[in-house]
Amino acid sequence: MEKDFDTWNNKKKLVHKDENPRLFQEREIWWCSLGLNVGFEEDGKHDQFERPVLILKKFNKHVAWAIPMTTQAHEDIFHHQLKNGESFLILSQLRLISSKRLLAKIEKITEDEHKEIFEILKRFLTTKKISSKEN
Repeated sequence: MEKDFDTWNNKKKLVHKDENPRLFQEREIWWCSLGLNVGFEEDGKHDQFERPVLILKKFNKHVAWAIPMTTQAHEDIFHHQLKNGESFLILSQLRLISSKRLLAKIEKITEDEHKEIFEILKRFLTTKKISSKEN
């Protein structure tokens, strides 16, 4: 499928110029302008090239680690189903984002669920050999 990088590039310029501060915290789920990405990196959708993300770790008011989400059910080590039962974190797509990409807050997960996700992610990141049917 052909990607429209030119449209995303124009949108990305607007995202970069935006000076409105986003007040965000860890554990929040936000619509995030992820854009069009290369290869198998997770893309955003719609006019804003957006996708929900979980703010995993806030470093300062400008940057955070975020995990993109999907509603497509997956039963593998690369995904984790949230307690809401409707969304899955795409663990392998963890990325650093600028707060300028954040569009709108959706909800906030519990502290217990956040701790559980950290533990799952630690195990995922320290696994020596990751195998998948697609490898």
